Amino acid sequence: MTPHRIVPNLNVDDATTGHDFYEDFLGLKKQFDMGWVASFRSPTHPSVQVTLVSGDATAPEQSSLSIHVADVDAAYAEAQRRGYEIVHPLTQEPWGVRRFFVRDPHGVVINILEHAD
Repeated sequence: MTPHRIVPNLNVDDATTGHDFYEDFLGLKKQFDMGWVASFRSPTHPSVQVTLVSGDATAPEQSSLSIHVADVDAAYAEAQRRGYEIVHPLTQEPWGVRRFFVRDPHGVVINILEHAD
């Protein structure tokens, strides 16, 4: 698996608030806002990104990190082969990503995803 981008997911009480901090103070641009999740990215350095998550729409737990990959199906198969705990199965989400959640050896939930082209 080759990650394209790794984004920290900040677990917050309300992902609809505090956007001015990330936009006005930090100078990030809002990429999307779905109410329960909002993401902000640097307009000049797209690899600089942070996401606010107040509750996942389909997964049983919130993730702490999102890792964007080119082949999420291969990553899912490899996680299963290695016997890692799958927290949320490989799913095509209505907002255009294919993803799964896996628990790392320290108990941290990681969101592995691929964007639809």
